[in-house]
Amino acid sequence: MTAIPQGRIRRAVLRGALCAVAVAAGTGLTGCSGDDPDAGTNGVGKLPPAQIQAKTRTAAESADAVHLSGNVVSNGRTYRLDMRLKSDGGTGSVTAQGVTFGLLRVGEKLYLKADAAFWNHADDGKSDSGAAGKLDGKYVKVPQGDPSYQRFSGFTDKKVLLDGLLTLHGALATDGHHEASGVRTIRLTGGDGTGGALDVSLEGAPYPLRLERAGGAGTLSFSEWNKDFPLTEPAKDETVDYGKQLPTS
Repeated sequence: MTAIPQGRIRRAVLRGALCAVAVAAGTGLTGCSGDDPDAGTNGVGKLPPAQIQAKTRTAAESADAVHLSGNVVSNGRTYRLDMRLKSDGGTGSVTAQGVTFGLLRVGEKLYLKADAAFWNHADDGKSDSGAAGKLDGKYVKVPQGDPSYQRFSGFTDKKVLLDGLLTLHGALATDGHHEASGVRTIRLTGGDGTGGALDVSLEGAPYPLRLERAGGAGTLSFSEWNKDFPLTEPAKDETVDYGKQLPTS
């Protein structure tokens, strides 16, 4: 038996009560027939696919903050992301090939935080336990001239990530009404689903809530839209300035 989300039950009870009042008063109320899945929503479900996409992009771009989590497959590697993002930076963790490291960007300053095991595998697997011990658990400042700066900072850049992730490939279409984390959604697809699928909220602002990337390249969830979070540079005693270039791995 599949459990029915409590949110759905409350909405159904409320909708039923409103309809009962409307019937008793002899007035009509949109959606009381049960035939309109967009009754009581923000209305984007009734729009053409291109307009839905435009509205969800606008909502995402104008939001002050978002929590992004899930898997992304890129260049044959799977990355597990758990990032909180704002226009001026982000913080969270990335897991790749069984190794997890933290990222923090405040403005242009980017920091990487990992344990000794991570640093022991730097420099193409050459072990340097002494250096690794000094970097263990510290926020290591990533020089802007380092090749890894652009790669790592991309995980902390709200605009870059959303611009890339929210693009569906192929002809846009809608694929019915669904739910994501208890919120009613309209699903957009690209190329009949082969170009990805995006669930857009029908409640409140039309934020993207869930993305299935094209070609099985990962599934991501978007939550806590506009929920602020602290974004401050680490204390000096927690920070290591490695120099001009980090070891490669």
